[in-house]
Amino acid sequence: MQHPPFPCGRLAPSPTGYIHLGNAWAFLLAWLAARSQGGQILLRIEDIDPQRSRPDYAAALLEDLRWLGLDWDHGPDTGGPCGPYVQSQRGKIYDTALTRLEQSGLTYPCFCTRKELRQLAAAPHVDDAGAPYPGTCRHLSHEHIQGMLRSGRKACVRLRCPKTPISFIDAVMGPQNFLLSQCGGDFALRRSDGVVAYQLAVAVDDALMGVTQVVRGRDILPSTPRQIALLDLLGYGAPSYAHVPLLLDAEGERLAKRHNSLSLRCLREQGVDPRRITGLLGHLAGLTFSAQSASPAELMPAFDWSRLPRQDVRLESSHLRGLL
Repeated sequence: MQHPPFPCGRLAPSPTGYIHLGNAWAFLLAWLAARSQGGQILLRIEDIDPQRSRPDYAAALLEDLRWLGLDWDHGPDTGGPCGPYVQSQRGKIYDTALTRLEQSGLTYPCFCTRKELRQLAAAPHVDDAGAPYPGTCRHLSHEHIQGMLRSGRKACVRLRCPKTPISFIDAVMGPQNFLLSQCGGDFALRRSDGVVAYQLAVAVDDALMGVTQVVRGRDILPSTPRQIALLDLLGYGAPSYAHVPLLLDAEGERLAKRHNSLSLRCLREQGVDPRRITGLLGHLAGLTFSAQSASPAELMPAFDWSRLPRQDVRLESSHLRGLL
C-alpha cells in the first residue's frame, strides 16, 4: 500500500485514568510529527477493556488534550469518515476481521488458564506481559476441542504466528528485526471472556482509519511486529512507526496514572499554564534551547526526529517547579 504524501497520525488514549505528563509527552510528539508535515490527526478512544475503562475518564481526556493545545480532525466528538472512533463501539468490525483469520486457518482455540501458563512457562507473567506461549493448544484435535467446549471450558483465540521475520525501520530506534516466536509466540486475538485483544483492535483500526504514522512510547515496541503480522495477514499495509523514549519521574520510574500529581487535570486545577507544559516537553524533546512557554503550534517549525533524545528522559523536580 502506498501512503499518501501527507501523513495521518493518531492519538489513541485509554480512558483508565487521567492523562499524565508521560501521556502528554507521547501525544505531543505524535501531534507534532503529523502536523509538521501538513498531515491530519485522528483521535481514537481505546476502551476495549470494560473492567478498567470509564466514560468520565473518556470525557476528561478529550477536555484535557484540548486544554493542552492539541486538536484533531476526526474523533468521537467531531465525527469523520472512518468512525466510530471509540473501540467499544467497533465490536462487529473486529468480529469480521477475526472471522477472516479463522476461515483462513490462521487461528486456534486455547483453553490454557493463566495459572497453567505460569506453570508451563515457569514465569510470573503470561502472554503480552512477557512469557512466551508454549503452544500447548496449537495442535489439539477437533474431537478434543469439542470435548473441552462441551465440558464448559472457555477458550481464547490465538493466532498461528508466521515464522517469517518481521522487519521495519523505526524513525527513532532505527532498523528493527523480530521473530514472533521470540516475542511471546502465538498471541491472543480474543480473550476467553469474549473481549477482543489489544493487538487485533489496534491493527484493524489503524488500517481501516487510514493511519499512516504511529508515534508511541518505546514500551509498545514489542507489540509492533505482532500488529504488522496481522496487517499483512489481513491484506493491509503497515503504517510507519516511531517509538519515542519514555518520560520518567525524578527517581527514574516510568510515569503512570498512579502519579496523580502529574496528571494534566491536577496541574490544570493548580492554575498551571498549558503553554508552560508544552514548552517544557518541547525542551525535553530537544526542540528548544530552554523550557520557555510555547504552544504545540509554536513548536512545529522545530520538530525533527534527529533532535529527539534516544534515551528515556527524566523529569526532575526543578522541571516541575518551573511549571508553577
